[in-house]
Amino acid sequence: MAAPAPNGNPTVSSLATTVPVQAVLFDIDGTLCDSDPLHHLAFQELLLEIGYNNGVPIDDEFFIKNIAGRSDVEAAQNLFPDWPLEKGLKFLDDKEAKYRSLAKERLVPVKGLGKVVQWVKDHGYKRAAVTNAPRINAELMISLLGLSDFFQAVIIGGECEQPKPAPYPYLKALRELGVSAEHTFIFEDSPSGIRAGVAAGMPVVGLATRNPENSLLEAGAALLIKDYEDPKLWAALEEIDREEAKLKKGSA
Repeated sequence: MAAPAPNGNPTVSSLATTVPVQAVLFDIDGTLCDSDPLHHLAFQELLLEIGYNNGVPIDDEFFIKNIAGRSDVEAAQNLFPDWPLEKGLKFLDDKEAKYRSLAKERLVPVKGLGKVVQWVKDHGYKRAAVTNAPRINAELMISLLGLSDFFQAVIIGGECEQPKPAPYPYLKALRELGVSAEHTFIFEDSPSGIRAGVAAGMPVVGLATRNPENSLLEAGAALLIKDYEDPKLWAALEEIDREEAKLKKGSA
């Protein structure tokens, strides 16, 4: 369910309080595409090659707890606490190359993505992708999904002062698009990303594609959806349409 609106009006969702909407921001992995299984597979194969965990494949619980949504530095430190960071990051680079080869064959969009992309385009809102993924991965995924012309900016956490869960990537997106936090909302799938968006002052729609719903709510998600066809999402977007119509009527 949506969080109470800041103005105390329980009939207006926190998304509708961003009216007039200026921009919509999207994470990539797990938000635009259900890529976590491919990341998991890439990690699993390369970790097995080096005999990690005595040759026992990592499971979903381990992947979600230690890797999903984390920056490369965090993931390397979680996986290899006894390794020099540089060695851990080199392993992560190799894993990303493995992931890209898998993505070219198997990447699929989150259900209903095309519908919400069209809604954003029809409304003329600005849009950016904001991710902790390396730029080469981000641009590949966006291209494979046919969204290269959709996004007006692609913000990389590793190119900011700090990656998510710090707010800097989302704050950079606002600056690049020339919009305000008060009139922007976000789609995210990880607790780390949701915390980043909330810290940057924006309501976040949490996609429960892989991460536990309670972890998304604890991170501060304003609304939880299964995918972009979820009726809860379209009820919130229709509410935005109604509030924008009222605003235009009032200023006419």
